[in-house]
Amino acid sequence: MLGFIIYLLVIGVIAGYLGRFLVPGRDPMGFFGTVLLGVLGSFVGGFLGYALFGEDLDQGAIQASGIFGSIVGAVIVLLIYRAITRSRRRPLID
Repeated sequence: MLGFIIYLLVIGVIAGYLGRFLVPGRDPMGFFGTVLLGVLGSFVGGFLGYALFGEDLDQGAIQASGIFGSIVGAVIVLLIYRAITRSRRRPLID
């Protein structure tokens, strides 16, 4: 269990920073936000890998993925995060 948590944190750091690097623009998040982005990206990448390829059926659809799937998932999570926060920052026009 401890090895899995360390795996998630290391992959989270790598995938989070690479995801932020690949998506242009400013992201006001710190180190822990980047790690969270990478960890969530890992699970999104694992779900996409399961949905597209049907691999690891015995482990279920919600699972951590490798580094490539984590980076793809981190980019997707970052784009969703930007879409949600961008719509909140827009002022209402009367």
